[in-house]
Amino acid sequence: MEEKNINIEDGSQEELDKAQAANNEKEEEQQEQDVQVAEEGSEDAATDDVTVEVEQKDPLDTALDEIAKLKDQLLRTIAEFENYKKRTLKEKAELILNGGEKTITAILPVLDDFERALADTHTDDPAAIKEGMDLIFKKFVKTLEGLGVKKIDTDDKDFDVDYHEAIAMVPGMGDDKKGKVIDCVQTGYMLNDKVIRHAKVAVGQ
Repeated sequence: MEEKNINIEDGSQEELDKAQAANNEKEEEQQEQDVQVAEEGSEDAATDDVTVEVEQKDPLDTALDEIAKLKDQLLRTIAEFENYKKRTLKEKAELILNGGEKTITAILPVLDDFERALADTHTDDPAAIKEGMDLIFKKFVKTLEGLGVKKIDTDDKDFDVDYHEAIAMVPGMGDDKKGKVIDCVQTGYMLNDKVIRHAKVAVGQ
C-alpha cells in the first residue's frame, strides 16, 4: 500500500512539473508578444513624427515653388510685352511712311496715260483729244472706286448735313424743291463708309 501511494505522488509531481513548464512557456510567449507590440508601437510613433515633420515642411516648399513659377511667368510676360510695344511702334512708323503706297501704285497707270496723251502731237482733232481724256477720266474713276472712294450722289436728293454742305439757298423753286439739292458746286467723296469731303451744294428754299 505504501509503494502505491508513492507512485501516485510521483505521478502527481510529474503532472505538476509539466503544467508548470507549459505555464512558463505561455508566459514567455506572452512576454515576446508584448515586446513585439511595444516595438511596433515605437516604430509607428516614429513614423508619425516623420510624417508630421514632412507635413510641416511641404506647405512652405510648395509656396516657394509657386512663387518662383509666378516670378518666371511675370518676367516672361514683361519681356513679351516689351517686344510687342517695339514691334507695334515699328509697324506704326512704317504705316505712316508707306501708308499711301497702295494708293500711289494704283494711280501711277493713270499718270502714265496722261503722259502719253500729252506727248501725242500727231493729232489736233478736238474730238479725238476729248475722247482720249474721257477714257483717262473713266479709268481714273474706276481706280478710285477700287480703292474704296466713291462719289456722293446729289441728284435730286434731300439736303443731308451728313453728306452735304450748303453754300447757297435758292428761293422761288417751288414747294417740291424746298429742302432739296438744286445744284452741286463741288463733288463730295466717301472712303468706304466715311465722308472724306462733303459735297458743296445749293439748296432750294
